[in-house]
Amino acid sequence: MIPFQPYSFAAPTTEETDYFDYFYDEPGSEPGTLNIEPTAKPSRIILIDYDENDAIRKVDMTPNALLPYLGKNSISWMDVQGLGSEDVLREVGDIFDLHPLLLEDIVNVPQRPKLDEYQDKLMFIAHMVRRHEEEDGFVTEQVSFILGKNYLVTFQEEELEDCFDIVRERIRNNQGKVRQQKVDYLAYLLLDSLIDGYFPILEHYEERIEDLEEKILATPERKLMQEIYSIRRELLALRRLLWPLRNVLNLMIRDDSDLLTQEVQIYFRDCYDHVIQLLDILEAYRELASSLMDVYMSAVGNKMNEIMKFLTVFTAIFNPLTFIVGVYGMNFENMPELQTRWGYYIVWVVMLFIAVTMILIFWKKGWFKTTYSLDEK
Repeated sequence: MIPFQPYSFAAPTTEETDYFDYFYDEPGSEPGTLNIEPTAKPSRIILIDYDENDAIRKVDMTPNALLPYLGKNSISWMDVQGLGSEDVLREVGDIFDLHPLLLEDIVNVPQRPKLDEYQDKLMFIAHMVRRHEEEDGFVTEQVSFILGKNYLVTFQEEELEDCFDIVRERIRNNQGKVRQQKVDYLAYLLLDSLIDGYFPILEHYEERIEDLEEKILATPERKLMQEIYSIRRELLALRRLLWPLRNVLNLMIRDDSDLLTQEVQIYFRDCYDHVIQLLDILEAYRELASSLMDVYMSAVGNKMNEIMKFLTVFTAIFNPLTFIVGVYGMNFENMPELQTRWGYYIVWVVMLFIAVTMILIFWKKGWFKTTYSLDEK
């Protein structure tokens, strides 16, 4: 048996991330056309077949090798990793009798999360999220589920590790009751793992918002405003993924299909509650991110007020000194002070006395105490 690998991801660069990209067909294209991306990974099929007594895992399966498992009483999970091999995908579609429009939604990514029922199969689409390894933000991957009588087919964009490893471990080690349940329970476990993957992402945004708020209060630089817009945009993209998923789960817990038992529909209600919780947290963070702009503008205003206060105090000190210098700079002949031997020094003493007195008065009134701190970097 091939060992299960630890959770790992490779993250694309920010330039490759488009949070608001949905696939659309070219005008006039034939329905069911598969558009394979040139950068799509080659398709690789991994099979996990299990019952109460045993579980096997096979990799690099061919589509025809899956046929014997369709008629078995055991539960079969066929995981297709990579959407770059059109021949393999069409063979899988023929074996499982997938409607051309259904296969089109699976291959032409990304699609909006949705639920469709085709004859004796149930198809639903969700999006798995993960953080960038080296940058802020997140990346998404579409995961499509085909639920049959005794089988579950999943389609992923990448052939790398995913958030389903914990489910694979449960199957392999016979933990919990997954091997005693039907295939709809397996679909629940996978979808629940996918939804739980959103919580670490939102925790990261909480940390980013708190850190950004501290930076804004310390040094309201222009680049921080750009980061505020980035956070708001990314949170909006997360909402765009979760809101339709909420509708999908709402339909699943009310579906009267024979593929979803009432017992498992109760578990899907738990997934629905998790999505509602995620949306509540998300809306709170969106409001915090929006308020950061007000904090930024207030911080900039406070900084400007401190600068204006300093200039005002500076001007107030030098105004009487400028007046004295201006008086004795007039070109009149009958100015008695100009003939005084110590007049120059007297004027200096008077000017210094006025300046020091005003500084002491301003200091006592607290006008030199700043209400805005600038952290040096």
